[in-house]
Amino acid sequence: MKMGSMPIAVLMQRRSVQHRWADEAWAAVGIVPDRGNLPPVQMLSQSPERDYYLVSGLELELYPDENEGYYENCMAPESKVFVMWRMEEGRAMPVRASVSYVEGTRMFDSGENADGVDMPAEVYSWVAGYLREHYQPKPRRGRQHG
Repeated sequence: MKMGSMPIAVLMQRRSVQHRWADEAWAAVGIVPDRGNLPPVQMLSQSPERDYYLVSGLELELYPDENEGYYENCMAPESKVFVMWRMEEGRAMPVRASVSYVEGTRMFDSGENADGVDMPAEVYSWVAGYLREHYQPKPRRGRQHG
């Protein structure tokens, strides 16, 4: 059962590279909360070396079975939002985003294109508030001897 959601937009980047097997590299480089007034795709800057565009229409969703992953991410030295993306019509388009460390690991392990971007303070506060209300960390136990 979904416990909460936050609409977001993902900042994507295309940069030119001089590599034997590729002319360009794509990455998710940031996210912002979406207040509902953003176009589906908005070009922010464009040059032969680097493009930035913002893609709206994604949601961060919170589910109780991922609480441990949210907690691990919030306790990490640098909390991340994990973004999975796919190439569509010659452009990298985000298809999924999560604040669960476990879900992020699944994205990376799946072989799909995924990036971990810095979690904005507003998103961190939202996740931390959810955890305070819906999660109790498991007590740590010492080693079992005997």
